[in-house]
Amino acid sequence: MSDAVVTRFAPSPTGFLHIGGARTALFNWLYARGRGGKFLLRIEDTDRARSTPQATEAILTGLRWLGLDWDGEPVSQFARADRHAEVAREMLASGRAYKCFATQEEIEAYREAARAEGRSTIYRSPWRDADPSTHPDAPHVIRVKAPLEGETIIRDQVQGDVRIRNDQLDDMVLLRSDGTPTYMLAVVVDDHDMGVTHVIRGDDHLNNAARQMLVYAAMGWEVPVWAHIPLIHGEDGKKLSKRHGALGVEEYQAMGYPAAAMRNYLARLGWSHGDDEFFSDAQALEWFDLPGIGKSPARLDFRKLDHLTAQHMSVADDAALLHELEAYLAATGAEPLNASQKDGLLRAMRLVKDKAKGFAQIIEKAHFIIVSRPIECDAKAAKALDNVSRGILSELTPRLQTATWSREVLEGEVAALAESHGLGLGKLAQPLRAALVGRTSSPSVFDMMVVLGREETLARIGDATS
Repeated sequence: MSDAVVTRFAPSPTGFLHIGGARTALFNWLYARGRGGKFLLRIEDTDRARSTPQATEAILTGLRWLGLDWDGEPVSQFARADRHAEVAREMLASGRAYKCFATQEEIEAYREAARAEGRSTIYRSPWRDADPSTHPDAPHVIRVKAPLEGETIIRDQVQGDVRIRNDQLDDMVLLRSDGTPTYMLAVVVDDHDMGVTHVIRGDDHLNNAARQMLVYAAMGWEVPVWAHIPLIHGEDGKKLSKRHGALGVEEYQAMGYPAAAMRNYLARLGWSHGDDEFFSDAQALEWFDLPGIGKSPARLDFRKLDHLTAQHMSVADDAALLHELEAYLAATGAEPLNASQKDGLLRAMRLVKDKAKGFAQIIEKAHFIIVSRPIECDAKAAKALDNVSRGILSELTPRLQTATWSREVLEGEVAALAESHGLGLGKLAQPLRAALVGRTSSPSVFDMMVVLGREETLARIGDATS
């Protein structure tokens, strides 16, 4: 096997990109990218009845949002059917596979008899060692010749050595009677032809590995490194389903989570590096390794995701965060920001991103810079702006017209005015907040004033006191 690492993500395009699939893609991406290898994408679209171009595009869109880039063009498994059939015929010619003419009725009768006699229902075809001269001119499948004795050992980097008795393996079908290849054959041929060195996938495929190894052995191909990762469960410890919340990656984008936080969170779902919880992409690429993956199912925990989101947003680049916020608005069908709002939000980002648990919270905190004059007050804010408060605020205008526009100076001017009326700073800050944003809850009034600038601040106070 080449020293160069090659991993792959191979989803079926029958729906959205599942959160479990996204984590599998991330693990493959981290392992390959962290070692200077290749991360390939294969669309397993052999189920023609359920595979759709829309689902394929949803998978690609989900991967792009997560920031998981792949090498080369995505491979279509369906388009490679001729190659899969060619391998089956090679196995047939070498004696490692055989034609089976048994009908479905005969196979079911065999299994019913086995059940009645209390023996294994694994089908043993009478055509396995039949003389080709006895073959009828009839529809048939091509089956692999599985070993009847001994055991197959799956040397798994996560599960350890998994031993399966060969008498528990059936002569699986490689080519159906209509000549189409089965999934079990196609996966092996594709992985071999794509040069995949490490197969990192869900542990629901663990038993498949033993059967797929039959094809590797028959063709004399080197078996890849296996790593079967436990599935993701809900907080109640049960298999993830709609009752646990969002299942598709696009739902997490629409909920306002940033991609960096999702990468961090998904990496920690089933993998660990000491006690590290919050880390960057660069650290994940450096640290990620297969022995760090646990054997037990990971549990989805939205509180941890929220916590990581707040940490990532606090340290994110302001311009990059604004760009992703615009994509969030588009994903939710919200009104896009105009040029003035984007400019203001970029100036305000340092205020509104801290401790925000998603883009919805940033939008909420940034209401003061996004809203346009005249400011409409909610009920509580309107109550704070009584006649007395308006009168005092009107005295603030001349002070602000000549004040140095810094947070310290602005706070000093408001405090001095409040003191001259025998009031505490808070008693004047609340009606000032109402005038500036129309709400009683917002970032610091003095931080808002700095971001809004002198002209806009005075205009809003003027609107409220006129």
